[in-house]
Amino acid sequence: MLKTIADAYVTPPDGFTVHPKVMPQLQRRATAITEGPIDWGTGEILAFGSLLMEGRPVRLAGQDSRRGTFVQRFATIIDRINASEWTPLANLSEDQAKFHVYDSLLSEYAALGFEYGYSVARPEALVLWEAQFGDFVNGAQIVIDEYISAGKTKWGQDSGVVLLLPTATRARARTTPRRGSSGSCSCAPTTRWSWRSRRPPRRTSTSCGDTPSATSTSRSSSSPRSRC
Repeated sequence: MLKTIADAYVTPPDGFTVHPKVMPQLQRRATAITEGPIDWGTGEILAFGSLLMEGRPVRLAGQDSRRGTFVQRFATIIDRINASEWTPLANLSEDQAKFHVYDSLLSEYAALGFEYGYSVARPEALVLWEAQFGDFVNGAQIVIDEYISAGKTKWGQDSGVVLLLPTATRARARTTPRRGSSGSCSCAPTTRWSWRSRRPPRRTSTSCGDTPSATSTSRSSSSPRSRC
C-alpha cells in the first residue's frame, strides 16, 4: 500500500508536464514514504491514500487546499503548459474510493456550513474542512457553536467533519496540526465551544502608580499620561 501511494506521486499521466521545481518535491515525498522520515504533509497523504484504498471516500475542501497553504500538500498538480490537472490520490487503483479536493471560496462560514451538511449526509466518508490559517476559523464560529458542537444535543444529528487549522511556525512556514494561536478551544458534550483571548487586560489608569478603577476609563487630552 505504501509503495502504491509513493509511486502515484512520481507517475504523472502521459504528456503531463510537471513544473521542474515541483517534481523534486514529489520525488522526495515518494522516497520519504518508503525510507523515511515522514513529515506532517507526507503523513497526511498516507492517511488519505490508505483510507481510499480501503474503500472510504475522502473529501477535503478549504482555501488553497489543493496545493496547501504552505505548499506542503500537492494534492493536485497543474500542468505548466496547458493548465490541466493531475490528482495522484484519485488514481491509486481501479477499486479505490473517490477522492475529492476543492479550493473553496473565501467564506469560512458558508464553506464549513456546506461541509457540515455533507458529513451528515455521508457518514461513511472522511470529510475535512481546512482554514487557510488557523485563526481564520473565527469566521465559521457560528457553524461550530450552533451545529457541530450542538447538533447532537439539538437534533440527535451526528457529524464527523474534521477541522484542519494550520499554523505557520518561523520563516520556513512548516505546518503543525494545532489551532490558531489567537485562542484556545474547550469543548464539552453539552456545551458550546468557546474561544478565550490570551491578551492581558488593558490598563486604564491616567498616571504611573495609579490604581486602575472603573472611573478612569478614558484619558484626558489636557492631562497627558505621565512617564516613569
